[in-house]
Amino acid sequence: MTRIKRGVAANKRRKNFLKRTKGFTNRRRTNAIAAKEALLHADSYAYAHRRLRKRDFKKVWTIRVNAAAREQGLSYSKLMDKLHKQKIGLNKKMLAEIAARNPKAMESILAQLA
Repeated sequence: MTRIKRGVAANKRRKNFLKRTKGFTNRRRTNAIAAKEALLHADSYAYAHRRLRKRDFKKVWTIRVNAAAREQGLSYSKLMDKLHKQKIGLNKKMLAEIAARNPKAMESILAQLA
């Protein structure tokens, strides 16, 4: 029976690790074992931060809407309450976009609520 050597598969696996560590520094880019460890951490951070990014954007939208509402003498919570009661279907993201890009439109929306 012939001997099976696994060099080709191992080299391919190491090459793929090293390909993914482009941009890492020092040994983490060039050494297969260090690169594998670095990628384990990088992948877990990437997974967690895809979820945190959504949370961060929601915070930014709330801050923008609150700032626009306070310019008109209304708090964020009162603004959202009035929007909900009048069944105006604008979410935080759209309100933040309107507040940042078109303040006059935001003023007209807030005027309708008063």
